[in-house]
Amino acid sequence: MSEIAAAGVRTRWRSRLDAATETARGAPDARRRLQLALAGIWLLVALLQYQPFMFSSGFSQMIGGTAAGSPRVVASPITWDATLVAHHPVLLNTIFATIQLLLAIGIACRPTLRIALAASIAWALGVWWFGEGLGMVLTPAASPVNGAPGAVIIYALLAVLLWPADRPGRPAPFTAARAVGAPVARALWAVLWLSLAYFALLPGNRAPQALNGMIAGMESGEPGWLAALDRGAASLVAHQGLAASVVLAVALVIIAVGVYLPAPAARPTLVLAIVVAAVIWVFGEAFGAILAGGATDPNSGPLLMLLALTYWPVRATVTAPAHTAFTPAGADEGTTAR
Repeated sequence: MSEIAAAGVRTRWRSRLDAATETARGAPDARRRLQLALAGIWLLVALLQYQPFMFSSGFSQMIGGTAAGSPRVVASPITWDATLVAHHPVLLNTIFATIQLLLAIGIACRPTLRIALAASIAWALGVWWFGEGLGMVLTPAASPVNGAPGAVIIYALLAVLLWPADRPGRPAPFTAARAVGAPVARALWAVLWLSLAYFALLPGNRAPQALNGMIAGMESGEPGWLAALDRGAASLVAHQGLAASVVLAVALVIIAVGVYLPAPAARPTLVLAIVVAAVIWVFGEAFGAILAGGATDPNSGPLLMLLALTYWPVRATVTAPAHTAFTPAGADEGTTAR
């Protein structure tokens, strides 16, 4: 090979390596895209918190309502929080909304990502207790259809799984395993979805008209087309509480064990998780009631869908080394395993 040809090969290699370095620095990978999606949901939560309704007495009443049916140790702090908000609605709601806005901005910006994710975990845990009554999981009314175990606890779970760190060793099989490892990530997934299956089978949810009443109760204040969808779904499960609960629980158990399966079998269970979450969000949660006004967040549906994407199997990529042996002109100059 002539010196000119060899120089051309080296130039092409240098260009490819420079491009790869620039891509690694600037282009978001799968985890970064999921972090940005989480930031977008936090932004929506902040905007919902800035609604005029949240500056009224209705917000404190909403908080106080989550104490119903909970043990005293859970209910008493909620009642105290609701009373405090009732006395200072404008000041406290402004603080709440601004904190959530800062969390969204912090997660979206790389320099503040770790601080914002850590802060979001602390904030989510506080809101889960003082604003959601632990997602009402200690009450007979807990159901995956109405958002149990509470949307805000899933924010904290996503922050842990999307933490910007990588464990040494073999490549992670999915994004959620990068920071905590595959065994821990799979265990967290299984605990969440098996708990949803448990809630689906609670006696109150197995009653003949339980699911019907839960869905029908979401009609109030919704646009006509969404109220019509709710009525149709409610009539479909009328007097079918037991059957519907069993079918839902079976689907949730399949989803829970799906991440332990090989990638080709895991993908359909993750698709099932997204579909179930979407159905719950549309028919059980009415899009979190954000179209009716007065909602503080979009509820658990979108978060469960985002969570499923963090467990989507990834393909390991082998990049070309920085220093390679002499390659004849015209030959393959690098391979990428997909």
